[in-house]
This record gives sequence, C-alpha cells and structure tokens, in this order.
Amino acid sequence: MRDARPNHAADRQRLIAIIKQRSYLEGGPFTLASGRVSPFYINMKPTMMHAEGAHLIGHLIVDALAGLEVDFIGGLEVGAIPMAAVAGAISFARGCPVGTFFIRKAVKDHGTKSLVEGLPKGETLQGRNVVILEDTTTTGDSPLKAVAAARAEGANILQIITIVDRLEGAAETIRAAGLVYAPLLTVADLR
Repeated sequence: MRDARPNHAADRQRLIAIIKQRSYLEGGPFTLASGRVSPFYINMKPTMMHAEGAHLIGHLIVDALAGLEVDFIGGLEVGAIPMAAVAGAISFARGCPVGTFFIRKAVKDHGTKSLVEGLPKGETLQGRNVVILEDTTTTGDSPLKAVAAARAEGANILQIITIVDRLEGAAETIRAAGLVYAPLLTVADLR
C-alpha cells in the first residue's frame, strides 16, 4: 500500500464532524450489542451511508493500510460491508487495489452455503494477508469472531481496523489475542 494522502488530518477532522452530526447520540440509556448499557450510542450506518462520510472512511482505511502487504479487507456483516466496498474502490483509484469480502453471521441454507462472501469462484482466503474491518468496537468480541472465521478459511490476519473505538476494553482484548489493533478514531475524539 502507498503512503497516506497529504490531507489525512483534514479528512479525519471532517469525518469526526460528520459522525457527531449523523451517528453520535447522547442521553441514553442505550443497550449495546454487547449487552452493556451506555449513556451514548454510536450508530455508524448513517455516516457510512452518507456520500462524504463513506468517501472519508474509505480514504482513512486505505491510509491505515499503508506499508502493509494486504490481499483482502473485510469483516462481519452488516457493518464491514460498506467499509470494505468503499475502501476497495478507493484502493483501486489510488492504484493499489485490494480485494474485499464479508463474513456472514450465519451460513445461508441455500446457494453456495458460504460463510465468507464476495470472493469469485475458486478463490479463497487461504494463505492471504487479511485486515479485518469493524465500524464501532466496544468489547472486541465481534472483530474476534471475524478473525476466527477468516482464520478458519486459512487467512493470515495482519490487523483489525475500526472506525470508532468506544474505549471500553476492545483494545486490550484484541491485543491480548496477539493482534494489531488500529482504530481510526476513539470516542474521545467525538466528545
């Protein structure tokens, strides 16, 4: 991957503003996927589905891949799908294309019955360098599920990238599993 764009810091600041406007909610209580209750909630879908927000996320992910020999990026449905799609397109536009995929939460009972989707016929993650993507990370359990699924397909996991780390233990959990963790932002950036 090539080096980060010169306007990386400006992209990051603009993304923070969009997340604050579209995705960051205070005044809970909100029940999180982890079961925890929180006074704030980060729903990244409105930012990821916003034209400028998606564009910035894609550029910042590709910037975070700089210096890595990455074959594929992806993660659990639904959050990782728009992230992988936009970052894959931007990697192509920058002249350093990276493949994309997503992992189903459960195997469908029809069709190819694949857990890993998006790869063409005959292609697998076997022996490939993979970066796992996550939209918002709390405990680290979700990206670790994606890691387990990708490793079951033979992938070599380089790191996990999340858009926003809620600073509630994910970094410690992921690093304790021996993985590199690279949040683009933390909740501290949004307050």
